[in-house]
Amino acid sequence: MLRSAILAASRNPRVERLIATAPVTRDVVRRFVAGTDLDDALRVGHELTGDGLAASFDFLGEDTRTPEQAEAVRDEYVRLLSALAAAGLTPAAEVSVKLSALGQRFDEKLAYENARAICAAAAAAGTSVTLDMEDHATTDSTLDILTRLRSDFPNTGAVLQAYLRRTESDCRELAGPASRVRLCKGAYREPETVAYANRLDIDKSYVRCLNILMSGEGYPMIATHDPRLIAITEDRAKWFDRAPETFEFQMLYGVRPDEQLRLVGAGYTMRVYVPYGTQWYGYLMRRLAERPANVAFFARALASRK
Repeated sequence: MLRSAILAASRNPRVERLIATAPVTRDVVRRFVAGTDLDDALRVGHELTGDGLAASFDFLGEDTRTPEQAEAVRDEYVRLLSALAAAGLTPAAEVSVKLSALGQRFDEKLAYENARAICAAAAAAGTSVTLDMEDHATTDSTLDILTRLRSDFPNTGAVLQAYLRRTESDCRELAGPASRVRLCKGAYREPETVAYANRLDIDKSYVRCLNILMSGEGYPMIATHDPRLIAITEDRAKWFDRAPETFEFQMLYGVRPDEQLRLVGAGYTMRVYVPYGTQWYGYLMRRLAERPANVAFFARALASRK
């Protein structure tokens, strides 16, 4: 019921205007979104790298329905990458791309071509691209496009979601040399036939997947804010004799910034996922709707800088 209410609110212009003009909303947006334009992204990039953090920028434009919108998203990423390089922020700054923003849901070929253009721009800028993962219906398509892109851009990163029952198998497939894989829990609402629903089962799956990636020959990117999973990752790094430069931690912009700095101080690479763009309202509402428990999560994060 809560999820349905949040989704309904995300499509209601009157609710959007009400939320967008509320004073507390501005605090939330500033906390979790870099801003609305390229200058905001660059400002945050300088702030993060100044603190020794790496970054992955996400242009908020995944609600794409036409080829023209998809091409506009592609062009923004190309501009972003050029600007990151000119500002001296690469290779510490990379980009994360949702294929749905590039047209995947209505034209897979177009999405691939747009993603390829972004990968080429990233290579010219001296950095890389990670393909975000979305709901389970797009998993095979996303991994197929990943394989095609890696033939020319081998450092293109993948994202795997531990709550999907298939993910252990996918981890084994993608744990080879030089393979960059971001492991997250997953936040979309999925049927139990394809995803674990119980929190404990999801955590157990995460650790199994973590073990596969950390024991492999690739470059794991451990995306979690969970203190237990962070501690387990540090333990597994010692167990599998992993040097700090052979993997990294990732967290969302505005979430547990003190812990981010602690990890940097401990010698780890800590990459911050930084969204920006005018579609911040849809971004925040979708994140809440994907998993209604995020409502409490964001409230706690806003109340504490820890």
